[in-house]
Amino acid sequence: MAEMTTTADAWVRRFHPSRGPRWRLACFAHAGGAASTYHRLSARLAPAVEVLSMQYPGRHDRRTEPFLTDVRSMADQAHRALRSWTGPQKRPLALFGHSMGATVAFEVALRMEAEGMFPAHLFVSGRRAPSTYRDERVRLRDDDGLVDEIIELGGTRPEILADEALRQMILPAVRNDYTAIETYRCPPGAVLRHTSVTALVGAGDPKATLHEVSTWAGHTRAAFEMRVFEGSGHFYLDDREDEVVDLVTKALRTLPAASPS
Repeated sequence: MAEMTTTADAWVRRFHPSRGPRWRLACFAHAGGAASTYHRLSARLAPAVEVLSMQYPGRHDRRTEPFLTDVRSMADQAHRALRSWTGPQKRPLALFGHSMGATVAFEVALRMEAEGMFPAHLFVSGRRAPSTYRDERVRLRDDDGLVDEIIELGGTRPEILADEALRQMILPAVRNDYTAIETYRCPPGAVLRHTSVTALVGAGDPKATLHEVSTWAGHTRAAFEMRVFEGSGHFYLDDREDEVVDLVTKALRTLPAASPS
């Protein structure tokens, strides 16, 4: 069972708590996703890397809470929840976000840097750079149109979406999150000063071309690396997990381990 933090807003889930991790990795899910998205990744990275899987309001055990309708509000609250996990005597904390979660993680990184608590690393997955704009309006489609989008991206099995009861559980969060990400606009001069960035993308991702992803390089003054997964689409994580685990682990090994916390 996941261990919850004592933070008032209960954002953080630790599915595989570790008494002595070398690093911690806060993970942010895609639109419509939840903390459970990273359960398998958490198991694969433990115990050296302890995953802090971020639970957005309005889903799973937070389903009675109102949704957050914009990316900056998500980042504000997530940042506050992560404060107790950052500091000189804490383990190095890196951030990982997929799709919408990549943008949320980037905004959290900006807030951490503004407070002088620099993320150890930022992994942005399946998402074009914040300054790369598309006029997308999936949020305005009817339910069938929203389902078509989900099936096209491959994030949910079609048989699940064929069940009307399950559709009504899933679609409100998806529509809310599409609204948040489609109305997000990158702040002028939004550049990380000290946080290195690794961008990951499936070569056939319809939501992020290789050029759009490469533009993340302009959002950090530190090191930038881009990893392309050939033969994969938006949810490349599902079938390239081994490679992602290897990439994350190798990137974190280049970071110094802090004193125990």
